[in-house]
Amino acid sequence: MAWKHNYDELLKKARSQLPSVVFEKKRFEVPRVRGLVQGNKTIINNFKTITDYIARKPEHLMKYLLRELATQGDINGPRAVFTGRFSSTALNEKVNKYVNEFVKCKECGKPDTKLVKEDRLTFIKCMACGGKKPVRSIK
Repeated sequence: MAWKHNYDELLKKARSQLPSVVFEKKRFEVPRVRGLVQGNKTIINNFKTITDYIARKPEHLMKYLLRELATQGDINGPRAVFTGRFSSTALNEKVNKYVNEFVKCKECGKPDTKLVKEDRLTFIKCMACGGKKPVRSIK
């Protein structure tokens, strides 16, 4: 059986059909939490900046943090306010844990993902490699 195309040609054709984001090598660094403690409240001043950077709804990250920190709070414009005193180190750890679970692709590690709801399940779908994995819902 004679092959019509050689391997190099097929590889070039396959690579040309991939989205350009697959080949980008920029480093993904989530902005560090800039917060302060006022009395018995902890405020993240750059909450909106963080959610914009990771391309997630502020409500989703907020719900996750409230659950992880076992506290109450709300979003106030570009800021998030939590009841209780939390160090910026603890908040950064929680944000990084969120990013690893709900933002970074489990297949290729890229942050070019989106959360997709199908029926009652939520999936993380990668726009770079096409991977799709279920993620837990935050109640």
